[in-house]
Amino acid sequence: MPHNFNANRRDKIPKQRHRVTNWAEYNEGLRRRGDLTVWISEDALALWSAPRRTTRGGQPHYSDLAIELCLTLGLVFKQPLRQTQGLMRSIARLLGVGIAVPDFSTLSRRGNGLTLRPKPKSRCDKPVQMVVDSTGLKIFGEGDWLEQKHKAKRKRRTWRKLHLGLDLVSGEIVCSDLTKDAVGDPTALPGLLDQVDGPMDRFLVDGAYDGKPTSDLLAARFGSTIEVTIPPPRNAIPSLSAAYNPTARDRAIAQIKADGRMAWQKSSGYNQRSRGETQMGRWKTVIGPKLMARTFENQKTEARIGVQVLNQMNALGRPSFERTA
Repeated sequence: MPHNFNANRRDKIPKQRHRVTNWAEYNEGLRRRGDLTVWISEDALALWSAPRRTTRGGQPHYSDLAIELCLTLGLVFKQPLRQTQGLMRSIARLLGVGIAVPDFSTLSRRGNGLTLRPKPKSRCDKPVQMVVDSTGLKIFGEGDWLEQKHKAKRKRRTWRKLHLGLDLVSGEIVCSDLTKDAVGDPTALPGLLDQVDGPMDRFLVDGAYDGKPTSDLLAARFGSTIEVTIPPPRNAIPSLSAAYNPTARDRAIAQIKADGRMAWQKSSGYNQRSRGETQMGRWKTVIGPKLMARTFENQKTEARIGVQVLNQMNALGRPSFERTA
């Protein structure tokens, strides 16, 4: 069937045009993303060695901060562990500091269940307005080009599912989790909400989260006044109490039936969920669409470091837009 067969019945949405209003500051922020002084400070070098343990067992040579810094540099510059060791060794030589650099096997072993630094408190004191989305990250498998061009036999592909919670107010990733591909989005939601420290007054997700368990969980965590925006499916049926005590889902079903789904999306602000999808695209562009670690625990550490990297880069400078058309 031609792709434009139903073109006459589709909604025609004109493309919006925007202009960056703080181009000078944003341009400088983009330059600073490549500045090594952003990642290595005098405080980090002072805390390079691990404190001596008072219990029985071997003495660690490197602190968790040192391992985290090496893994962060490897993630930013997309280097395997051996090349990360060489990169850190050359940086130490250029800085003229006499520090021992962990080898690749130490980075791999210590990356399993690594305790990262506590997340700094958000600079925004307003309640969180969170958008949650998920995407798949590859682990191994033949590339699409190899399969298509050379007719290579498709192997069993394996991927992990990355869940991110983006605050629409601050533009910061406030919660994240890496799960196996069989874990559904609603199943991972309680673990994400446990990472949110302050109050939340708005929650936007796609239709995969539709259902009473999600609304009950949000009401129990953040109160009944939280604004939950979840699109109901096309065959959704109102609840039995919709006539005298309608829920937010009942009101959404009634509005969609009366005005159409596009009108509901515009009036409810559901279109802002696209910022979560944009964040996923930013992840795959900056961090990459594939995980480099091989074990699941190391992959979870890699994902947590990736969240810190994106938040740090966004803090250096974010664009401000104004609509022109």
